[in-house]
Amino acid sequence: MPVFIRYPYGILFLRLLLIGFTPLSAQTPESLERTPWPAQWIAVPGTDPEAYGVYLFRKQFTVEEPPVSFPVYVSADNDYQLYVNGNFVARGPAKSDLDHWNYDSLDLAPFLTAGTNTLAARVWNAGPFRQEAQITYQTGLLFQGATPETRAVNTDTSWVGREDSSYRPVPVSPYGPGPGRIGMYGYYVAGPGDRVDMARRVVGWEQADFDAGGWQAARAIAPGVPRHSVGMDAREPWRLVASLVPQMERRPERFAAVRRSAGATVPDGFLSGSGRVTVPARTTATILLDQGHLTNAFPTFHLGGGAGGRVVIVYAEALYEADLRTKNDRDVVEGKSILGRQDSVFTDGSADQLFSPLSYRTYRYVELRITTGADPLTIADISAVAVGYPFERTATLETSLPEMDTMLDIGWRTARLCAMDTYMDCPYWEQLQYIGDTRIQALVSLYNSGDDRLVRNALNLINYSRQPEGITLSRYPTNIKQIISPFSLWYIGMLRDYMWYGSDRAFVADKLFGTRQVLDYFGKFQAADGSLKQLPNWAYSDWVNAWRRGEPPRSQAGFSAVLDLQLLLAYQNARQLETELGMPVFAELYANKMEQLSATIRDKYWVADRQLFADNEDRNSYSQHANALAILAGVVPETELEALGRRLLQEDDLAPASIYFKYYLHQALTRAGLGDDYLDWLDIWRRNIDLGLTTWGEDSDVEDTRSDCHAWGSSPNIEFFRTVLGIDSASPHFKTVRITPHLGEIRAIAGEIPHPAGSIAVAYDLDTGEARITLPKGITGEFVWAGRSVALADGENVVDM
Repeated sequence: MPVFIRYPYGILFLRLLLIGFTPLSAQTPESLERTPWPAQWIAVPGTDPEAYGVYLFRKQFTVEEPPVSFPVYVSADNDYQLYVNGNFVARGPAKSDLDHWNYDSLDLAPFLTAGTNTLAARVWNAGPFRQEAQITYQTGLLFQGATPETRAVNTDTSWVGREDSSYRPVPVSPYGPGPGRIGMYGYYVAGPGDRVDMARRVVGWEQADFDAGGWQAARAIAPGVPRHSVGMDAREPWRLVASLVPQMERRPERFAAVRRSAGATVPDGFLSGSGRVTVPARTTATILLDQGHLTNAFPTFHLGGGAGGRVVIVYAEALYEADLRTKNDRDVVEGKSILGRQDSVFTDGSADQLFSPLSYRTYRYVELRITTGADPLTIADISAVAVGYPFERTATLETSLPEMDTMLDIGWRTARLCAMDTYMDCPYWEQLQYIGDTRIQALVSLYNSGDDRLVRNALNLINYSRQPEGITLSRYPTNIKQIISPFSLWYIGMLRDYMWYGSDRAFVADKLFGTRQVLDYFGKFQAADGSLKQLPNWAYSDWVNAWRRGEPPRSQAGFSAVLDLQLLLAYQNARQLETELGMPVFAELYANKMEQLSATIRDKYWVADRQLFADNEDRNSYSQHANALAILAGVVPETELEALGRRLLQEDDLAPASIYFKYYLHQALTRAGLGDDYLDWLDIWRRNIDLGLTTWGEDSDVEDTRSDCHAWGSSPNIEFFRTVLGIDSASPHFKTVRITPHLGEIRAIAGEIPHPAGSIAVAYDLDTGEARITLPKGITGEFVWAGRSVALADGENVVDM
């Protein structure tokens, strides 16, 4: 029985006071994780903390000589942009929730000089117009020196600030354009555009020599409180954790072409920065720019003159036909119009007007719509800085098939554009981290880069999203709770994937309590035979035209083979997790449930006359999905695998897997022994290329797909290595390897992928009959080819083919 020590109220308060306000000189970075910080969250006095607003903060301090290091912790709500002595340093923080609010660890030493130094931060709160993925409490900025020597930068009332009233939001409607609204046709929740009045801007606010006289002393809100500490103030909504996510990569980009213009002449050197566009007075002009490929970037527009004028900037993934829904060939602009997110710049006539949006923009095409008054407007230059998670592509493929290289490049671009401070389903429309998408994106990351930080960040966030009844949300972070029941099951698969291919055992083991809760939730909806009955919430499984809202057909009694099979796979994945890292009692429990559910699925859904699994026990519909999952779940006898796999490709009335679900379909076909045909299954990707997409579209209706960039379509970036080259993990944490190539008509091919212990390289040459396989030190495995298995040792192995 625990012992409770009671203190008089005053003594208890004094003890808490001493704990909560340990002097910084006595603190170390470790202690800052366990006690409230001396630094205070700050805001600009007299402003609405929950409304839309852009705020500027400054702090000056001195150092006797340039330091070797100057570590600080920085956070903000919603976002900050940090400058030191006029130099850009960082943006952040990575999105999460209030109970796990991220702070960034930065070293300011490279930007500091002897004497007076200036910190300048812009904080932006999108208020009610914020993107769906942005959780918020109120506007705030937080700086904490990580050591006693850096405490001079702590946010408190010595900082000064002001509101930048030149900004207003440009909301986007998902219901199409109309009077007074910017709109697209489709679900759009990625935040507003910017309306900027250049006459009201604060010029040079980030520079060291800027005069901040007249700025207000900052208002202290509450102390910074780490998640694992005890605070003293009820106003402590942000529970701070160190971010797993690094700063985003930044690289310069320029537009590739001017596709059309009217009302102004665009000189040849304009796009390279050596020519200027002048729009005459009292003129309406348009200029359509083509980046050449889809990008996430901060464009900067260098404007001059144009008093009383306006520049509307429209960003789009592609141009639209007259119906404003169909896109067709993305390279074609003739007869098409642009529709999309907009920024609006009201020019003031001054010589040097710079505009860059508050958040990155996703675009291939950008149209400038320019209206001038009595003063001509000059566009001196348009430049851009592309941003994204700093993945480094270390996987390589050497092939004589250019198509494979093209698909790898497009898939990698797609995966990178859908990876920022979280994974995203798409960068233009939603910017939300959905589990179904993220499972595939995580393996693309591991196979192509080996960088697992965003994978672990995603698994953390999904785990945080678990509801009191046990199920996860379908996406996280998010403002609106959405539950896609099967996505919780894919989360267990994603965690198993990380155990299989990653190296952090303790990280995975820490999540097992959550997987048990998820499966306990689903257990409440299992009938006596183990089958899921009337599973609540959204049962989305794939975008199939014949399925309402992407839900697989259920029987009148409420049963579905697709849902039962996803549950069976979750039990199998959970059993592997428990066997390796958890408790035998759970592994045994899941084994029993697997046995029952496997028998039920075979009895309830297998149709002997058709030699197929039906979608439900009414047997009135069939799909590639149910039969592919049946193969992956092991309910198909080995002797029937190949025949069922071939029926999946030949039967005309099976609901087809979309580009997303082909990830599972192709694994099933390979399991059925058909992996040598993998390159024959990629027609949807070829269709994307034929229609000029530079990233993979959201669904299989490429001509009018809503999103042109969905990384769930990047599965070839996994399977070129896992299926074609045959490189796969054979045990938890990639400790052993199984190499099973599926070369089809390929005579020679080579490649390399990252591995937690180094890298795995293979080279196959059927003309010489030789395979060369190099494994990292301490890693062993087997090579499977033509019905025989050869043991592999670490180092180089030469095997006959």
